[in-house]
Amino acid sequence: MIVYLSEYIDPAARQRLAEKVQIVDNFDEIEKIDAILLRGIKVDAALMDRAKNLKLIAKHGVGVNNIDLEAAKERGIMVTNTPGANGDSVAELVVGLILASARRLHEADTATRGGKVTRVAPPELRGNEIGGKVLGQLGIGNIGSRVSRILKNGFGMQVIAYDPWAPDSLFEKVGVKRAEKLEDVLKAADIINISFGLTDATKNLIHGDMFSLMKKSAILINAARGGIVNEDDLCKALKNGVIRAAACDAFVEEPPSGKHPLFALPNFIGTPHLGADTEEALQKVGQMVVDEVLRVADGKAPLHRVV
Repeated sequence: MIVYLSEYIDPAARQRLAEKVQIVDNFDEIEKIDAILLRGIKVDAALMDRAKNLKLIAKHGVGVNNIDLEAAKERGIMVTNTPGANGDSVAELVVGLILASARRLHEADTATRGGKVTRVAPPELRGNEIGGKVLGQLGIGNIGSRVSRILKNGFGMQVIAYDPWAPDSLFEKVGVKRAEKLEDVLKAADIINISFGLTDATKNLIHGDMFSLMKKSAILINAARGGIVNEDDLCKALKNGVIRAAACDAFVEEPPSGKHPLFALPNFIGTPHLGADTEEALQKVGQMVVDEVLRVADGKAPLHRVV
């Protein structure tokens, strides 16, 4: 089996893959490639048509928006991902961004480094506790469930969740209240966290006047996918004091260049999509994606097929 792999994966996982298949890092002989193992590269219909022997597209991660799923389905090409493997890593980053925003750590660090602090505990950097506050969780899948449990059990937060695609049983399992309308969550929450994938239904989900529904003290977190939150509208809301703060680990432009006006705002924290970028997550995801490739190489069905 010939597998295309040009991006970093855990070295131990790559070594295990190399012991069983031939790895190539270019498309010089694309017609001979049996599988593509990818993280961020785009695989579209045109590329699939060139790869005449392609049987599998294995995503290192969960989001498959960089793969043309319809084209893969039409051509009988299997697509897999690695659900759950990076959940702890992303959930922990979300909690970190919430705490950093609530306690204004970015502003405090910038002021201290710039020599602008003249007293301890300056009132202009006063933050808030999150204990007992309301979390509005958008998306109650693997990561959303983990974030909800951490903040509910660890910080005593009340959780209201919105996810029209999830069954009632999942809300009951996580132990959170279900909201039928997105607007109800936006109005009630002190902290809003987005854990949806990017689809036609979630693209530009948070935009325009929706920010005016939120509390002026609200904090918005998006460590899911760029494009779910309208970045220009978010910038206006932060600049005009419509909401208090926001933090994003995912952007429309990735990696983010830092040129967007959001990055000039003191009440905004931006990180370069590093939610799953921990040693532990990379090990788990790497081993899982290699498992899928090797199963197909052995003539077995993959365990985590998307299409």
